[in-house]
Amino acid sequence: MKDQSLNNHAKYDPAFHYFLLPVLLLTFGFTVKHAYDYPNAMTLWIVLLSFALLVWLFLTRRFALKVQDRLIRLEERLRMERLLPNELRSRTSELTVKQCVAIRFASDGELAELVKKTLDEKLAPKQIKAAIQNWRPDFDRV
Repeated sequence: MKDQSLNNHAKYDPAFHYFLLPVLLLTFGFTVKHAYDYPNAMTLWIVLLSFALLVWLFLTRRFALKVQDRLIRLEERLRMERLLPNELRSRTSELTVKQCVAIRFASDGELAELVKKTLDEKLAPKQIKAAIQNWRPDFDRV
């Protein structure tokens, strides 16, 4: 696999981003146009149904990402428990889930310094990722 960095770590799922999402967006647009041209109970119902499919798609994606974020937080807390000095280890509960998700890219060698900086300066995830010198790839996120 190729190296991962701040510039290329975002992952696109072709089935979601390039098939399901465009098809459902086009379907919703078509059903709205059709309901406008031929207003009746059935066309309005189809608009509602196509909108429900879009909401369902986004919710299932959001739920899956939320589970992944929680697992990453757990993995990172275990890694921090092993690698951080005591004074930092006691403060790891102050990290948000999004901060933990961003910190996962930091190498073991720079983890302590980055966690301290994140806690002291309340860094946002983008700032955390930008501060990483030695990127630790995560190819498992979908």
